[in-house]
Amino acid sequence: MQIRHANEQDAAGIASVHVNSWKTTYKGIVDDSFLENLSAADRIEGWRRKLANMPEDEQLLVIADEDGKVYGFMSYGTEREQKISDEGELYAIYLLEEIQGKGWGRELFARLKEFLQKRGYRSLLVWVLEGNSAEHFYKQMGGQELRRKEIVIGGKTHTEMALLWSPLTGLGPSPKKCFA
Repeated sequence: MQIRHANEQDAAGIASVHVNSWKTTYKGIVDDSFLENLSAADRIEGWRRKLANMPEDEQLLVIADEDGKVYGFMSYGTEREQKISDEGELYAIYLLEEIQGKGWGRELFARLKEFLQKRGYRSLLVWVLEGNSAEHFYKQMGGQELRRKEIVIGGKTHTEMALLWSPLTGLGPSPKKCFA
């Protein structure tokens, strides 16, 4: 398997990883009926449009095998709310359960850090749903809680927390164990 830039042919694979990851990651956090109704088929066209119109200040990477099957993806770019100048944002990172814990998350973060540094970003923000096991990974990678906000998913209110890496030099695995 390899990490590479996504292309339009990856839309179906990205949609599948996105939906399957939601169903496993958010089970017990987000309402079961909401998760059961998620469909990769409903998301393919949106991912295809995103890939066809990728802004210059964003990247979408996939983890794929030699046959093109997508096992994970990461999307990032300029912080969307623009509350902090020179800040990047990790928009999404999803890995199928079968490749979690094998170092792929750390590899993706290394590529993210390189992208942000080349563009002169000084910090990175990611929003994570409370209860998501990725929170531990982000904290092991150096993220510090910045703020919280309420969001609605499937008609129910959830808490999302912003984690910040500032400066970017703090982005990376801690000397202790890492959960990627």
